[in-house]
Amino acid sequence: MRTLLYSSQTYDRDSFLSADVPADIELHFQPARLTLDTVALADQYPVVCAFINDDLSAPVLERLAAGGTKLIALRSAGFNHVDLPTAQRLGLSVVRVPAYSPHAVAEHAVALILSLNRHLHRAYNRTRDGDFTLHGLTGFDLVGKTVGVVGTGQIGATFARIMAGFGCELLAYDPFPNPQVEALGARYLPLDQLLAQAQIVSLHCPLNEHTRHLINQASLQCMKRGAMLINTGRGALVDTPALIEALKSGQLGYLGLDVYEEEAQLFFEDRSDLPLQDDVLARLLTFPNVVVTAHQAFLTQEALGAIAQTTLDNIMGWAAGTPQNSV
Repeated sequence: MRTLLYSSQTYDRDSFLSADVPADIELHFQPARLTLDTVALADQYPVVCAFINDDLSAPVLERLAAGGTKLIALRSAGFNHVDLPTAQRLGLSVVRVPAYSPHAVAEHAVALILSLNRHLHRAYNRTRDGDFTLHGLTGFDLVGKTVGVVGTGQIGATFARIMAGFGCELLAYDPFPNPQVEALGARYLPLDQLLAQAQIVSLHCPLNEHTRHLINQASLQCMKRGAMLINTGRGALVDTPALIEALKSGQLGYLGLDVYEEEAQLFFEDRSDLPLQDDVLARLLTFPNVVVTAHQAFLTQEALGAIAQTTLDNIMGWAAGTPQNSV
């Protein structure tokens, strides 16, 4: 079964080829993103394996179906980038990886918190330049601080456990409270109350019509002045331009992003020799209290291995007529 992996990087190739690849699956790796311009590469491939920034809109799905594709195997938990009604109309099956390593993303969120709090990014650059002064590098103890966890599924719950280990007070927001998070002593509150009380807010919810721009100009004003915001979920959970005014005024004290609403044209590519065309991201990168990573929270050996194996199992399940992890 010929399978084409779009947006495949070296680490994708390594993780898939290290997995238990069934003899029936023939893997082909394509570094290009799936777009209307590259969809012809998938002709005669019954399975297309796509990642988070691939275009799975109606025109692309229609062209995939016309070229013989039957299955879209997502290498991600999120599926907000897939036009599901069109896929259903065309008879395209869609499967995903609902869980791989919640520890990978949760630990990256904590890494952003520690880097921002202790100014590690600034200290690293200073010492490399021979500047060993400490002015402007004062942080704060995490113990006793109030942390708001927005979204308490597997990743949010794992993040909550880590922050409980630091001795933090936990607040949580989720339409479906998680007993495991409540067992940590977390108090579930409405979002506006959580934002008003938390000194650190970390986003771990899925992107849908209810959560798009969950953090916006109004909700930023609800936050404690000088609070820290972390987003390792989806870029569009945050109205990014609103962050700039909040940072300029000091309403937002720290910002850590691993995802960005307009990341599709930027992330996973080396653009170091090109001028940055995204004015909003360029402005964010000028703030000393902002750390942006390029959607790498999932990038651990364990997570990559789990993604590869689950994807292969999904393909074989679909081929055997017993689909699993369908969207």
